[in-house]
Amino acid sequence: MASLALILATERNAAKLLDMKPADFRGLVDAGVLPKPAEIGGFERWDVEQLRAIALGDLANGAGVIEW
Repeated sequence: MASLALILATERNAAKLLDMKPADFRGLVDAGVLPKPAEIGGFERWDVEQLRAIALGDLANGAGVIEW
């Protein structure tokens, strides 16, 4: 069976995608550096494509402010 590509990730997996410890990832979320998760049925999940775009700098807006 082929592995599935994640479209949403738990905090632990989102941190892994960015090569961080979950506590460091959560700290950046709490500081507003990374986006807050979506809540789906009481579960927190991060959009994997959004995290990729952040890592690649695709969401950087020059001197502007990124609002989550």
